[in-house]
Amino acid sequence: MVVAQNSVKSWLLVLVALLFAASGATALVYEIVWYQLLQLAIGASAVSLGILLATFMGGLSLGSLLLRRLPRANAHPLRVYALIELGIGLCGLLVLWGLPLADRVYIAGLQSGLPGLLLRGVMASLMLLPPTMLMGASLPVMARFVDATPRGVSWWGGLYAANTLGAVGGCLAAGFYLLRLHDMAFATYCAAAFNLAIALLSVALAAVSSWRASDLAPAAPDTARADGEGWTVYLVIALSGATALGAEVVWTRKLAMMFDGTVFAFSVILAVFLVGMAIGSAVGSALSRFTPRLALGLSQLLLAGGIAFAAYIINAVLPYKPEIIAPDGWMIAWGDLLRSAEALLLPALLWGVSFPLAMAAANAGNDPARPVGRVYAANSLGGVIGALLVSLVLIGWIGSQNTERLMIVTAAAGGALLLAPLAWRERSALVGVALVVALGSVGVLVWKVVPMPGNLVAYGRLLNTYARNSQLLEMVEGRNSSAAITRYDGALQISVSGHVEASNITVDMRLQRMIGHIPALLHPGPVKVLGIGFGAGVSAGSFTNYPSVRSITICEMEPKVPPTSSKYFAPFDNNVKNDPRTRIVYDDGRHFLLTTAEKFDIIASDPLDVWVKGTATIYSSDYFEQVKSHLNPGGYFTLYVPLYESDEATVKSEIATFFQVFPHGTIWANTTQGQGYDLVLMGQVDPLHIDIDAMEQKLHRPDFVKVARSMQEIGFNSATDMYSTYAGQEPDLRPWLKDAQINTDQNLRLMYLAGWGINSSIEDQLYRTLLRYRQPPQTLFGGSQAGLARLFEEMSGGGPRYADN
Repeated sequence: MVVAQNSVKSWLLVLVALLFAASGATALVYEIVWYQLLQLAIGASAVSLGILLATFMGGLSLGSLLLRRLPRANAHPLRVYALIELGIGLCGLLVLWGLPLADRVYIAGLQSGLPGLLLRGVMASLMLLPPTMLMGASLPVMARFVDATPRGVSWWGGLYAANTLGAVGGCLAAGFYLLRLHDMAFATYCAAAFNLAIALLSVALAAVSSWRASDLAPAAPDTARADGEGWTVYLVIALSGATALGAEVVWTRKLAMMFDGTVFAFSVILAVFLVGMAIGSAVGSALSRFTPRLALGLSQLLLAGGIAFAAYIINAVLPYKPEIIAPDGWMIAWGDLLRSAEALLLPALLWGVSFPLAMAAANAGNDPARPVGRVYAANSLGGVIGALLVSLVLIGWIGSQNTERLMIVTAAAGGALLLAPLAWRERSALVGVALVVALGSVGVLVWKVVPMPGNLVAYGRLLNTYARNSQLLEMVEGRNSSAAITRYDGALQISVSGHVEASNITVDMRLQRMIGHIPALLHPGPVKVLGIGFGAGVSAGSFTNYPSVRSITICEMEPKVPPTSSKYFAPFDNNVKNDPRTRIVYDDGRHFLLTTAEKFDIIASDPLDVWVKGTATIYSSDYFEQVKSHLNPGGYFTLYVPLYESDEATVKSEIATFFQVFPHGTIWANTTQGQGYDLVLMGQVDPLHIDIDAMEQKLHRPDFVKVARSMQEIGFNSATDMYSTYAGQEPDLRPWLKDAQINTDQNLRLMYLAGWGINSSIEDQLYRTLLRYRQPPQTLFGGSQAGLARLFEEMSGGGPRYADN
């Protein structure tokens, strides 16, 4: 029996809103999974984020315009919506299976550099466009289920609010459960199952409700549109979308520095942003019944103040709050959530208010899909432009402070576009005076925007701890990251996005040079070497001492890091940036190896800290396989692994994943005052054998004088000193690693383990654990009896050890 529409409309719309909430949750799960897939296929840089945002928002825009009448004008909207949800689920599965194939096509396509990058970007966009277009079509299609009356228009905003609120749940579920405990395939299958359930429920609801296009009540006449001002609504909501996505890029980048840049920090920031928009959409839905054009204009003026408020909180308040040090990941996440809410809720609420007001202001006919689709398209297109412009151009060009100023002006301009004609047409002195006062206030707000503190880039959440003894020498903001040079207690430091990456103190210099010297001294004559990450340039600079080296390639994501770093660290890195043998490739190491046919004698990896979102992609078994395939016969691969700010599960995952690909690998320890600090993992294809006497003889050759001096500067007066840092190999650690989680491209488990254990302080405990499992390396080392005796004596701690300064 079919129930008459009028008797069930209210409760039916509530059920539809719940379906929209579930759909919003699946959309955010897909978006987060796709971002991780794009990082693997394109590289963990602004390019992958730019392609995701452009494709996701662009697909929403195209879908809302082109697919809003699917499949025919008189079809029941709930049945059409069911087809859309089925299509989204199917496309989500196809993207999961198909996007990784871009790697193979790229490698087999004989493309490299920019042509290959564009090929990958086009392929990824083509794969992501179908599901995102279907997502964009869902709201305009369902809007046709509701009359274009003021009450009906209010429900349009209510559906958008429900969808946004559901997105909050999807964001948190993906970040804290689906991907933390499972993998991308599991998350995608869950989202697809929800799409199927939504489709089945939509069909069931369609069976108990009647709908005819002829039953739709017409909208009230719009005098503004008659006067030719209708286009301003679409322009204003596009400007609102541009400032929203642009601000999200800027503020996420800054807040991530305060929150350590973990994957959980990004989930929390996005969730708070979506909560504010959901609340604002609900408020805007209620306001849309009254003079929506006036309300939309006023909301944009208020938004200018909201942007200025958030910029002040983020730049001048939050960085100086006491850092949150807690052993429990949930406590850290809660603290990050409260800080994010303090800054983001107000402007996010105002962006949320804007959308339903724009739909109401654009409403002028009896087909609700038309204004909803156009507003959705304009807002999404503005988001595309804002996100790409800010992330790829503005931050690196004019800096985050001026970018925030530009967003304030843009929001105010949107308000003026609507209110100025309104004041003129209705001869409203009150509106005119309010507009003049508001625009005058904007000038003050723009002038008062304070810059981001350089010490935030240097120390992130630990700003209050270290800034008092630190002198900021230089800070730069680039497209992918920001970098700072500081002098702390007399030592030079280079920091990237809130973390000290390198310094000239002995313990850090030793680690950086160990990455280069341990394999280079072993190799009979390295010619081509590859360094992953520039940092202070010290790791790559260690190779300049070797007479056989003819080519040094360095992969660095941020173009502003090498020239900034070299101004200060050239005396410590042998001025490697300007060495004629050096070539710097501005790309991440994973993407470079996927796009080059070159092979190397040594690949040395000294990347960002492993807990930073995106870094886990160059600690996966799939990446290590790529590294192994790019080693010449007899080549070596070295990898930095921190013990500080890390827990046992994280370190076990890193080591076990490395040994899975390099079973003959070895571990070398860098200590400070005899306490554990960090590690160097070294891998090669064949079993390793080190003739300690041959290494000593090599250091005494005239052409190795620079090598010997470089090692002495970090406390290694002999090859025996350096190789006595041996800390174990796979057979030794097999019992300890038996329950380790392997980090693969499909789960990126390490990103979640490392982010959860970041406040651990058990570096020496982890080092002592390695030593307990370490067995006497009788087959690893060879040489004279006297040479081996000295080596084993130092290894056991009974002989001379390198000193810390």
